[in-house]
Amino acid sequence: MAPEDTALDRVTPYDRFAWGGAQIEEWLASGARRHELSDYFGPLEHRALTALARRARTARATPGGLHVLIVPGIMGSQLGLARAAPLPDDLLWLDPIDIQRGRLAALRLPAAAAPPAAPAATPVVPLGVVLFSYLRLKLYLQAHGFTVEFHDYDWRLPVAHSGRRLADTLRALQPARLAIVAHSMGGLVSRAALALADTAHVERLVLLGTPNCGSFAAVQALRGTYAVVRKVAQLALQATAESLASEVFSSFPSLYELLPSGAICDSGLDLFDAGTWPAGGPRPQPALLQAARALQQQLAPPDARLAIIAGAGQETVTALRRRGAEFLYTITRSGDGTVPLESAVLPGVSTFYARVAHSNLTRDAVVGAAVVDLLRAGRTRRLPARWQSAARARTQVSDAELRRMHAAKVDWSALTPQERRLFLENLNEPPHLRLRVAGRTRGSRARRS
Repeated sequence: MAPEDTALDRVTPYDRFAWGGAQIEEWLASGARRHELSDYFGPLEHRALTALARRARTARATPGGLHVLIVPGIMGSQLGLARAAPLPDDLLWLDPIDIQRGRLAALRLPAAAAPPAAPAATPVVPLGVVLFSYLRLKLYLQAHGFTVEFHDYDWRLPVAHSGRRLADTLRALQPARLAIVAHSMGGLVSRAALALADTAHVERLVLLGTPNCGSFAAVQALRGTYAVVRKVAQLALQATAESLASEVFSSFPSLYELLPSGAICDSGLDLFDAGTWPAGGPRPQPALLQAARALQQQLAPPDARLAIIAGAGQETVTALRRRGAEFLYTITRSGDGTVPLESAVLPGVSTFYARVAHSNLTRDAVVGAAVVDLLRAGRTRRLPARWQSAARARTQVSDAELRRMHAAKVDWSALTPQERRLFLENLNEPPHLRLRVAGRTRGSRARRS
């Protein structure tokens, strides 16, 4: 049960330091708050962002050029409670101190949030994007003459709901020439927006690691075995990964809409059927499973405006099967660590491949340069248009094995500033397991692709 939020004047350092993106860009370009920003981003990232911010400040936007919206993925927007000045807003996602206190329960959605409806008045609101993940891409595009802004949203809600909000923004920006660069689930939100009336003026949509047919990470999040859920639970004094999955994450309609479907789920299991799920451990809500089936019909079909950059060569769950009271996941290098290649690609859409992990697609320099090309011309030579890999290495891991990972609690107060930053930076990092080629001996080394 969520704790009563009676201390609205309780302000954590993460509330104070949740500066607006425009303010941080100004400080980076001017050299102000250097020590604070270096601690915030880390010395290497701070230097890279400072150089980009200065280039962006002196770059001239191309007259009549594209106005680009960056749409983040699931968990890529900060969420919290608005507070009246002079208090800063109350950041919940992602504030480690509030998580430690058990306040992540405030993100739980009521049952009425099931699609197609959304809660009429949830107190939680989006509070800007997670800058560590997306600021570099924004500054890079600005440095190349684009007008760029972030589009944050409440990623807990149904994709169609978020798509309607994005469509409202797109309409309000007319008559500007518009393009969207969308990461992960943000690509589904963007496709939902382009399925609506009066959005045909959007000229380009570049998808970075979008799970067009879902991701097995959503299965693990609902089971309490996903690395992010388990690491967040390490911070909570009372909650476990299983209790967070059952009581908080399982209330998010968007998570169900990310479940694998179609060709990538070739095990014969219908993951939208509650009877498919193991009886042991956290289980999904049947009503949300059923409602999530409708997502594909709510997305704009592929057209000439779309281009895809898919991450590849990373250890990724690409299949699952039932084994008794648990799921057994197959891991190969056919994906970006979160999204299988089969889910990222769309028939007839120009696709380019990068050996880059899912969370780094928005921060990789070559990917950024390719995005500039795609926005300007719809094509690029910076990344291969085909992905060929003879890698046969794979392994399997069960729910039970994953539950033994990231099990120990983390005392946030005992960590150094650098340890805290690294913990948050690596939150999306999946476990790295030893992959083997079938038939090799236990002692042999797995062949790298």
